[in-house]
Amino acid sequence: MSMARRDAFSLVALALFILLAANPTSVESIGVCYGMLGNDLPSRSDVVKLYQTKGIRAMRIYAPDRDTFNALKGTGIELIVDVPKDLLPSLANDASAATNWVQNNILAYDGVSFKYIAVGNELIGNDANNILGAMSNIWDAICSAGRCGQIKVSTSVRFDVLTNTYPPSNSVFGASHMGPIVNFLKNTGNPLLVNVYPYFSYAGNQDQIRLDYALFTASGTVVTDGQYQYNNLFDAMVDSVYYALEKAGGSSVGVVVSESGWPSAGGAATTVDNARTYNQNLINHVRNGTPKRPGNLETYIFAMFNENQKTGDDTERHFGLFYPNQTSVYSINFN
Repeated sequence: MSMARRDAFSLVALALFILLAANPTSVESIGVCYGMLGNDLPSRSDVVKLYQTKGIRAMRIYAPDRDTFNALKGTGIELIVDVPKDLLPSLANDASAATNWVQNNILAYDGVSFKYIAVGNELIGNDANNILGAMSNIWDAICSAGRCGQIKVSTSVRFDVLTNTYPPSNSVFGASHMGPIVNFLKNTGNPLLVNVYPYFSYAGNQDQIRLDYALFTASGTVVTDGQYQYNNLFDAMVDSVYYALEKAGGSSVGVVVSESGWPSAGGAATTVDNARTYNQNLINHVRNGTPKRPGNLETYIFAMFNENQKTGDDTERHFGLFYPNQTSVYSINFN
């Protein structure tokens, strides 16, 4: 390379470095769940614009939604779309129904960056019986369309499919349906989606779990488990999943945290400050992974908005990062 070309190359490299330093991109590992259980939420197009404005590069929705799909076209925002549980029996027992579902809800929307299909969310008991069959048929339909290298198929599980989670290395799957699901994920190269909420663990065990341990603010090691040390509950919970996967023969199965968050009102330790602290620390933390599995840990914050039609405890209506009028419940930085 000539001196002139080398100098020109150096100047271009320097300019690129300055440009990137001045314009940081959003954290690749963070998405936000977009729940729609509210009668005062913004239009789908306005929601997608808010994601773009805030630099949020991934979204989860809990059922196919045409208006959301259309708003997402060409944005590059990656998407988890759930299969509602009432569809699972037909999808599990009829391969053609799965093919039609994929055609109508995935393939029909060119330009949408589908990343995962979550076959059911937190299903237990009899509702869980059709997960595996539906996953298998949807996966076959995705692969038949030539998309299995681009779109993953999994299910999103509650943390309490595990048992014996303290310390994390003792963890195993207690739910009987999980063994065959783990085997499917291992054989197809798909990850397990897990909803991980230190908040609920803390709220239900305040005499045993320190608040700073749940909020990522503990100053030192709180739990030691063999060679690993834990200063936050989130890491301990996620590593419990990895240990359970190993014991079920799924050591190669990855983990995506498909929900995590902290409510700003409605229950124990539900202040705006605690919600901000948890979610900001979560964003800052997950790029580093866990003690057992260092590296990027893809994670989705629940949720984008406070949803006034959610049922259950009052906390369920206060997980939002934003009010329905699109103002922030508290400031948070996705960069």
